[in-house]
Amino acid sequence: MAPSNRTTAELSAGLDGTDMANAYVCPARNIVIMEAVSKHRDLELRLERAEQQLRVFQRVSRLMTRDMELEDILHEIVGLVRDFLACDSCLIYLVEEGELVLAASSDANRANIGKVRLRIDEGLTGWVARERRLLAISREAYNDPRFKFFKDLPQDRFEAFLSVPIISQGKVVGVINVQHKEPRVHSGSDMEMLSTIGEQVGCLLVLSQQKSARAVAEV
Repeated sequence: MAPSNRTTAELSAGLDGTDMANAYVCPARNIVIMEAVSKHRDLELRLERAEQQLRVFQRVSRLMTRDMELEDILHEIVGLVRDFLACDSCLIYLVEEGELVLAASSDANRANIGKVRLRIDEGLTGWVARERRLLAISREAYNDPRFKFFKDLPQDRFEAFLSVPIISQGKVVGVINVQHKEPRVHSGSDMEMLSTIGEQVGCLLVLSQQKSARAVAEV
């Protein structure tokens, strides 16, 4: 009787050569499957996030067509931004007579609306308006050399800062700020979302001006 070529390990495991090969292949195959599942899940999450973002844009567009006061619409918008970006604060400043004036806040306490004012050359918000550029700071925004402290704004002690200019008909007419109490690296999606909201608010301000002009003409 011919001697068996199977090793002691194979015999003790009850495996032939084919079984041993499969035993080594299966872990690698499982890793590939797990990576594919992970990528699929990641894609699902990204698509879900994109759908949520689209719904925010749609809600802002609907607000633009409603017969509401500008102040009320702006407050609705900062609430939508706060919820979508899971931020601790969203503020909108509008340009009035050469100054940036706080016009809307996601905070429950709105006592500072219309009271906080800064020049175009003051603070991070003024820099965004002056340079017409997005600004993202992931931590310690209060240590930035451009920062200006306002004792009446608790947001000035927050860590992360994201801001975009509101541009209408080629002119900067305001700024939107998003802030987090804890450090946060802002994603490209966050920046794109806020920039688009800024564009929508710019269109909203044009519509508001046209509405006011019609009201005056009708008097």
